[in-house]
Amino acid sequence: MDQLFNLDANPHTRLNILTGEKVLVSPHRTKRPWQGKIEDVSPDNRPKYDPKCYLCPGNVRADGAVNPEYTDCFVFQNDFAALLEDTPLENLNEDGLLVANSERGLCKVVSFSPKHQLTLPELENDEIVSIIKIWQKEFKELGQYDWIEYIQIFENKGEIMGCSNPHPHGQIWAQSSIPEEILKETKRQKSYYAVHRKSLLSAYLEIEQKKQERILFENDYFVVLVPFWAVWPYETMIISKRHVTGIDLFTASEITALADALKQLTIKYDNLFETSFPYSAGMHQAPVNDLDYPEWHWHMHFYPPLLRSATVKKFMVGYEMLANPQRDITPEFAAARLRDLPEIHYKKR
Repeated sequence: MDQLFNLDANPHTRLNILTGEKVLVSPHRTKRPWQGKIEDVSPDNRPKYDPKCYLCPGNVRADGAVNPEYTDCFVFQNDFAALLEDTPLENLNEDGLLVANSERGLCKVVSFSPKHQLTLPELENDEIVSIIKIWQKEFKELGQYDWIEYIQIFENKGEIMGCSNPHPHGQIWAQSSIPEEILKETKRQKSYYAVHRKSLLSAYLEIEQKKQERILFENDYFVVLVPFWAVWPYETMIISKRHVTGIDLFTASEITALADALKQLTIKYDNLFETSFPYSAGMHQAPVNDLDYPEWHWHMHFYPPLLRSATVKKFMVGYEMLANPQRDITPEFAAARLRDLPEIHYKKR
């Protein structure tokens, strides 16, 4: 054992500072994974308007409601909501072995644009600004329900991620308890803040900005990077430079900067394999109507599944389901690969 340990060559684990969980990194397994065959995908020839789409303006949805002839964003109550406001309050506990608690909630759908054929990276910056303002407005309004404790804003993009409709849209779920991932991140951020009196992600950003190894780009208000502990091959995070607890506190300048960050990141994703890049993305922010959370620092996760091409994805199987997550390409490699991609969408080149 005379050789020196090398993060780029030797298997190792990395700690997710937000959850306390680990990922196994095995860079020796594949040095140049992008040289594999890149399969062709079916061309995306969706029309601007689809008469069968339940999100297009003027169309009838599954429950019989008719969409307005909207020209910007459109928000409505999810017709097939996972959470319901009128759920009876009930708890089940049999010897601590059979435990269940009722969960109330409200679920909304946000149509990003009336244009059926476009996705986030193809929208104009001012159109993305409108989306962020809707997220901000809904977060504030849903937070007025005193029984709601957490509001999750997210987007599932692409069939491979289970998206049932290709029309550009996201979702907002507001619920009566705090989800597990948020509990994990709250615990870790709170512990750090109690000792250092600054946010965990502020300290993390200082290191990343010094090293410049995993940062894709940044503007005056946000940093986009591949986290040191990334699980998915091209996983990324957007982190606000200012320590704010939620989207409701963003200024007009920060909203404009976030729109720019979202557009640049999703363009790079699409350019990676020249396809409409699938992902699950969502912002994490402080719970509401419970306690003060000065330790919380707003950030947004992007979890894309693609690994080698537009049709080859990474699956979480075997060791990853039974032990802990594992990846081959390093976060540093993924960051360099994304960072070097053009800033102009491949459809416009």
